[in-house]
Amino acid sequence: MLNAHEKAVKSRSSSSDLEQLVLSFDNNRLATQLFGQFDEHLAMVETQLGVDATARGNLVEIKGPSGSVRRAKIALDHLYARLEAGETLEKGDVDGAIRMALADDQLSLPTLEKGSRIAMAQIGTRKKVIQARTQTQDAYIRAMDRCQLVFGTGPAGTGKTYLAVAFAASLLERGAVDRIILSRPAVEAGERLGFLPGDMKEKVDPYLRPLYDALYDMMPGDKVERAITSNVIEIAPLAFMRGRTLANAAVILDEAQNTTSMQMKMFLTRLGENSRMIVTGDPSQVDLPVGQTSGLVEALAILNDIEGVAKIAFKSSDVVRHKLVEAIVNAYEAHPRPQPVPRPARFRDNG
Repeated sequence: MLNAHEKAVKSRSSSSDLEQLVLSFDNNRLATQLFGQFDEHLAMVETQLGVDATARGNLVEIKGPSGSVRRAKIALDHLYARLEAGETLEKGDVDGAIRMALADDQLSLPTLEKGSRIAMAQIGTRKKVIQARTQTQDAYIRAMDRCQLVFGTGPAGTGKTYLAVAFAASLLERGAVDRIILSRPAVEAGERLGFLPGDMKEKVDPYLRPLYDALYDMMPGDKVERAITSNVIEIAPLAFMRGRTLANAAVILDEAQNTTSMQMKMFLTRLGENSRMIVTGDPSQVDLPVGQTSGLVEALAILNDIEGVAKIAFKSSDVVRHKLVEAIVNAYEAHPRPQPVPRPARFRDNG
């Protein structure tokens, strides 16, 4: 039983219902991990949910508006269940549980089980279990699980690429696909790499580094190296996709806002039998020449109402990095974007 003892005392104030709730957790060691060092996890619950949370041994007393108290209970119950399952907790996990509990004012999320227990979507890899930290991440993971083609769009820091690589790694580990193919438009939409020093791998590696980083976070380093050497994991610039049919593969295109219309069409038509394709990008950060249409923006407009295609749009509120990152994204979104200055026509002397 998750909570050995639970007691609620309600009192009415002049402005709203206040509630006092006492939760008791069976395992003292897990309760200590749940509350965090110096009760830092409870402090996050207090700050983000507007309640008072006081720990005494394996008990925690929560006071505040009834809706906020209930959300605090949902978040703490979920986190304790993760600890019982042998998982560890980081601050990001606590933040994610609080976000999910906050996601609906009526607590009627489709990701809430009976009894108001959070059932967040998750991805299991050999090194770790990744759980959704926002409602949009939850929808994204579920979409990748059920659809052959998924578009994940939105600002940096929302987990679009990280979750896509995690999902691909999980498919490979359980034998659902034979290989992973990760791609990005390198340097610019035209992929002019000739001026860079070194062989092709040395030319493109710096631009594909985020994909490498995510891979090493999901799988043991030695297995990643062997898989890359044997081409079970292939990391390549977008131009290398031309003329191929990608069957039995998990295929990810990152930074897709910098593809041209033809590049995007070429990439999407590589999809083969028993493959999954995930396209990520931020339509507000297009680096193509002025006047050139982004292949990602065009694809999002064209591929409506097609079975097997899902489009998940992340917002600044889904940023799961440092809180300052979310504030920076919001500030940029609110600031009017300067219009490009047209280039003057070249003077022609006809004299």
